[in-house]
Amino acid sequence: MAAGKKSADEYRAIARGFPSFKTAEVNDLIRQFNMFDTDGNGSVTVDELGVMMRNLGEEVDERKLREIIAEVDLDNNATLEFAEFLTLVQNVRAGRSNAKMGAVVQKAGDKFKVAGATASSEHTFSEEEKVSFSDYINQALGHDPDLADRLPMDIMSMALFPACNDGILLCKLINDAVPDTIHPKAINVRALNAFKIVENQNLVINSAKAIGCNVVNLGQDDLTEGKHTQILGLIWQIIRIGLLNKINLANHPELFRLLEDGETLDDLRKLPPDQLLLRWMNYHLKRAEAAGTNPNRKRVANFGPDVADSEAYTILLNQLTRECSMSPMSTKKLDDRAEQMLQQAAKINCRRFVTPADVCAGNRKLNFAFAAHIFNTMPGLEELTQEEKASLDLSMFDGEGDREARVFALWINCLGIEPFVANLFDDLRDGLVLLRVIDKVAPGTVDWTKVEMKPKNKFQQIANCNLAVVYCKSLKFSLVGIGGSDIQEGNRTLTLALVWQLMREHIIRILSALGGGAKISDADIIAWANAKARAGGSRQTMGDFRDPNLRSGIFVLDLINAIRPGTVEAENVTDGVSDENALANSKYAIALARRLGCAIFLLPEDVVEVQPKMMLTLFGSLMAVDKGVGH
Repeated sequence: MAAGKKSADEYRAIARGFPSFKTAEVNDLIRQFNMFDTDGNGSVTVDELGVMMRNLGEEVDERKLREIIAEVDLDNNATLEFAEFLTLVQNVRAGRSNAKMGAVVQKAGDKFKVAGATASSEHTFSEEEKVSFSDYINQALGHDPDLADRLPMDIMSMALFPACNDGILLCKLINDAVPDTIHPKAINVRALNAFKIVENQNLVINSAKAIGCNVVNLGQDDLTEGKHTQILGLIWQIIRIGLLNKINLANHPELFRLLEDGETLDDLRKLPPDQLLLRWMNYHLKRAEAAGTNPNRKRVANFGPDVADSEAYTILLNQLTRECSMSPMSTKKLDDRAEQMLQQAAKINCRRFVTPADVCAGNRKLNFAFAAHIFNTMPGLEELTQEEKASLDLSMFDGEGDREARVFALWINCLGIEPFVANLFDDLRDGLVLLRVIDKVAPGTVDWTKVEMKPKNKFQQIANCNLAVVYCKSLKFSLVGIGGSDIQEGNRTLTLALVWQLMREHIIRILSALGGGAKISDADIIAWANAKARAGGSRQTMGDFRDPNLRSGIFVLDLINAIRPGTVEAENVTDGVSDENALANSKYAIALARRLGCAIFLLPEDVVEVQPKMMLTLFGSLMAVDKGVGH
């Protein structure tokens, strides 16, 4: 039996003795072997085979397990090594073996199938994504002492999934994507028990919601059980948000240079992220053409077949910096050219997300991530002059809009509404999302026979928006001066006013249901908060959601500790007097609230500035958790 943990490189060295297997096949076979070899030492024992058989729903006694291994155990050491495994697969494919172990391998491969990223089976996942994300996590988080017990991980193994079980790695990944989302002291990292792990998982799920992930179908059990599809889906959303976090006009006003004839900045803002990146690549490809380094006039329209030959990437890298040469284009074989291109990318620390095989296969998701990483490292766009900056109103291009619009979009997404809302004002214009939100908040309100489900023109969209306004008025909302045309035209102020009332109604209905059906008012929430905090020993009170004393964050922390005593660690609390200290308290309070189970979307700045709408959502969510429901 081999000693120590085997690496993917060691397995690949063994596989070189089996030239009939292609590189992609070897990677898949390593993964399959690791499904059996759970301790990763390079040998499958009788016990490990027994575990796999039970996972496949079969109970086999030890004698039978030994017989299964003995059929393929070429060196008679009562275990199965990787070379023997490859011999078995080779023989089964050639029809030269009826060994029972071959049938077991086949059944395991069918049950834990590796497929493309678009497959939806519960046990289906993309091997390429698993390798890519594992490698990214190793590079992004490998220095973190709290993850020293699991990083770096073997990217060819299944180590990624159990590494996510206790929530620590995913919390760190969220902070890597959107810094300061989770206060570090809110993450349970020591003396873990089942209760602390559940708290971490709450923190992961609610923080993921807060940065814009769609986690409607993700639960604590998915993390605990290491469900492949769900975990990879969450990791991709987190990484994608991190990659796109700064690809906008607010952070890069120089994106203005990508405007085409007849376009406005608003047109540019509305471009989906993949289209914006493609336009950026084409901008540089066009400039390379003028410089004589793009003689074929290469352009890209997708991150699939259009980048598979590595030509666009090679030209792009060379255009960004002459440190990256055009030498890969002298290589005809595409996989070799892709490898040489990635070697050039490595010169600017951009060898991330893709392998040569991913490039050649046109893996759209991973190529998108690769291109985004290049942009974030070296966008290569000339800064705007002072005159150009003065001519732009950049305040209206802050990603998802202002803070309220961001919160409302995230809230709608957490309801499980389709389609996913990326921009509040644009995505509500046809009325359908708004009607679905109304029906979610007040079930049965919408008569769907009156709704145009495929609004193809402005008039049908306005009709849907008019219906939404009518239904909101039936819920006693204050909608003076708001019509369907205002929503359809994306009027920011009026759209925000309507959606806020929907969000408030949702909170009040949750609290009313918990209180036995009686209508809950703002005064009831405030009275509960004061009574709860006082019972927990707090000397502070709040007058209303505008109370300036709330800015320190101390009352919120006192309330959280009263809901679950021992949650707040006193050494992590500041006096809250200065803006810096108040912000630190607010970050800590929001993270702890999410750890308790609150689905909240406000920012620490909302607490410090005592934004009354956002404060209502915070205290309403805490009241719901105290009454027994996370939402």
